Amino acid sequence: MVFILYKKDTSPPCRSVQMVLHELGIYDVELIEVNLPERDHLKEEFLRMNPQHTVPTLIDGDFIIWDSHAIVTYLVNRYAKNDTLYPKEPKQRAIVDQRLHFDTGVLFAILRATAEPVLYNNEKSFKQENLEKMEAAYEFVEKFLTSDWLAGDQVTLADICCVSTISSMNVIVPIDKKKYPKIISWLQRCSEQEFYKKANEPGLKKFIEMFKNKIGN
Repeated sequence: MVFILYKKDTSPPCRSVQMVLHELGIYDVELIEVNLPERDHLKEEFLRMNPQHTVPTLIDGDFIIWDSHAIVTYLVNRYAKNDTLYPKEPKQRAIVDQRLHFDTGVLFAILRATAEPVLYNNEKSFKQENLEKMEAAYEFVEKFLTSDWLAGDQVTLADICCVSTISSMNVIVPIDKKKYPKIISWLQRCSEQEFYKKANEPGLKKFIEMFKNKIGN
């Protein structure tokens, strides 16, 4: 079965889905890049699939699902050979879920609020209050890291989804290795994973180039 993924490589949520697909060994995927500035996501064909007109959007046969966290949990629940990425044990799963909600409500929320005005509204600098919120988010993540990974002793969806966002935040507010040594070590461990190399690094490089083109740094 061929999956279809509508995505934008600079988008952390899209990169999360691609990392999970890679980790699950699902390679038979038709990747369709959505040009947001050209408003591809507002075309009638796309709106029929996803009335929220967001990326990523995944088609699996006759099933259509959007929102990166909904997509990755669906993929693991249906196609994973074990529950390593998304444990079935209620307490372990609750921790992973908490981290996923943190990614949605805190990490990606502040990244989007900070980046979009510069990338798409031609603002020349970041709002100081948003930069401070990023620092506050780093402080939380540093405290979450009581083991090698964000939700225990092994890689889970929490790491995959959060690292796509945090590696992007690091472009705007570089993570201080003295203040946040656990995050730096965690990022290093994530960067050594094959899914990160194959499905996060290429889009992250494009994300960096976007900012270089916009703010000249």
